[in-house]
Amino acid sequence: MYELFFQNFNKKILLTEEEEEQIKHYLTPKKLRKKQYLLQEGDVCKYVAFIEKGALKAYSVDDKGNEHIIQFGLEGWIISDLYSFLTGEPATYNIDAIEDAELVLISKSAHEKLLQTLPKYETFTRLNITGAYIAMQRRLTSIISSPLDERYANFTALYPDIVQRVPQHMIASYMGLTPETLSRVRQKMFRK
Repeated sequence: MYELFFQNFNKKILLTEEEEEQIKHYLTPKKLRKKQYLLQEGDVCKYVAFIEKGALKAYSVDDKGNEHIIQFGLEGWIISDLYSFLTGEPATYNIDAIEDAELVLISKSAHEKLLQTLPKYETFTRLNITGAYIAMQRRLTSIISSPLDERYANFTALYPDIVQRVPQHMIASYMGLTPETLSRVRQKMFRK
C-alpha cells in the first residue's frame, strides 16, 4: 500500500526516505466495495482520498433523484469534497466507488500537521489544488463555449481511461446531458 501515492508525490516533489516515513504515519489505508460510500451528502468530509486502485465519482442528487456527477477519480487521482474538508461544514456531494477501490486517506488533523511540519507536503498540496482549479476552469470554459461533439471529443482525448471504464450514462451526467443526447452526439461523431 502507498506505492502509487508516493510515486505520484515523487513525480512532483522528491522525498527522502525519512520524509516518506514521516508522511506514512499520517496515512490511513481504506478499501471500498463497488457502490460503497466514502462520503454522503450532509456529513462533514473528514478525509482527502488518494486513489491507489479503482474508480470513484463525486456527485450531487437533485430533488427528482437524478445524479449530477462533478468529478471522476481513477488511480493516481485525489477525490474529496474539498469545501467541506476545509471548512468543516456539511458536504454537498456524495462520493462512492464505481469499482472496488483501495484508497489512501489523509484526515484533516493529519493534513494540518503535515502542512505545518513538512514544506514539501505543502508544495505537493498547492500543486494538486492548482491542477484541480485549472481542470475546473477548462471544464467550465468548455461547457460555456464548445459544441457538444467537441466537448465529448475533448473529454475522450483527455480521459480515455474513464471512457473505457465508466458507463455512458455516468459520462452523460458528468457532461450535463441525458444519456439519449450523449448517444446522439456519439452517433454523429462516428458517422464523420
